[in-house]
Amino acid sequence: MLAGMAGLALPLFGCNSQLTAAKQPGRMRLLEEARLPHRMTYDGTTVGGLSGMDYDAVRREYLLLSDDRSNFGPERFYTANWTAGGGGPPALTGVTTLRQADNTTWPARNVAPKGVPVPDPEAMRRRPDTDTILWASEGDEVRGFGPALYECRRDGRLLRQFALPSMFEPTPDGKRGTRDNLGFEGLALTPSHRTAWLAMESALIQDGPVPTVNAPGGPCRFTELDLATGRVLRQIAYVPDAIPLRPLLPGTYADNGVTEILMLDTHRMLVLERAYASGSGHSLRLYEIDTRGTQDVLAIDVLAPGNHRPAPKLLVADFSTLGLSRLDNTEGMCWGPPLRSGHRMLVVVSDDNFNPLQITQFAAFEFTDRP
Repeated sequence: MLAGMAGLALPLFGCNSQLTAAKQPGRMRLLEEARLPHRMTYDGTTVGGLSGMDYDAVRREYLLLSDDRSNFGPERFYTANWTAGGGGPPALTGVTTLRQADNTTWPARNVAPKGVPVPDPEAMRRRPDTDTILWASEGDEVRGFGPALYECRRDGRLLRQFALPSMFEPTPDGKRGTRDNLGFEGLALTPSHRTAWLAMESALIQDGPVPTVNAPGGPCRFTELDLATGRVLRQIAYVPDAIPLRPLLPGTYADNGVTEILMLDTHRMLVLERAYASGSGHSLRLYEIDTRGTQDVLAIDVLAPGNHRPAPKLLVADFSTLGLSRLDNTEGMCWGPPLRSGHRMLVVVSDDNFNPLQITQFAAFEFTDRP
């Protein structure tokens, strides 16, 4: 997702979602921050647009998904080594090209034939039980393609595309389906490795508006799938906050949405919200929700006030308080290697949009499940 141009960061306004509970203090401590050079090259590709990430504990390496739609190179993901606390940036160790069913690379948007989708890769998870990669695309609504979930081998060869409910498909009249660039942005794998959750960045057109500085957005649908059968199991509703920053010039661009999700355990999920306002910069806030007992909204055609219960959410951390040198367009999030303290390492990465005013920022935190 393109979250606007980076600007001067100003103090954040207070949280204005009525669903937000009190923050639990002290659950995240910054271990290290690092950056990659803008548009650095690696193995003939331009590095940037890192929108999804996961950690392979077997190979002890990070997987980094680029959302480049084959403009700077074929659609791809990188592997990297990084020791948080080692004092250096991640070291790229490989690049893998994502491929179509016929084993060809995905075409760039400006040369794609009619009827051929151009994925917008935004999230990825490695399946430890199969050593395969799940990756989600926001879709290409302008050309008539909705969001998608794919599974590929480690060498990038496509294994399957999951069948998804028709509610996500954009209609020609523009009254239903995902909004352009606001489709599947988050992907989480449950600890059993049997199911996965897909998270929308914003509400479907039929479900409500995008957030404003004065009001939360419509509900995002989070969808759980059975990975063995591909069957959709259920959906829950999640409401993003109102935009917590005001543009420097009233009326200019501002947004807020979900950029990643990550399972804490079988039922509890972390949800990352990223906001941007022109001239004011970015906001990053991490929430916790519990999927147990949350209403299943899969059978509800249109989510409207009064016909469903969104998931309650708890503020885990406001990234402006965590000591980072700068907040940017953070879209990737995963668990890293275990820490000696017994706590988890939470790692995030920002998508620079291949924009010289933005950065590819890695940050590692010690995460405490309960304060």
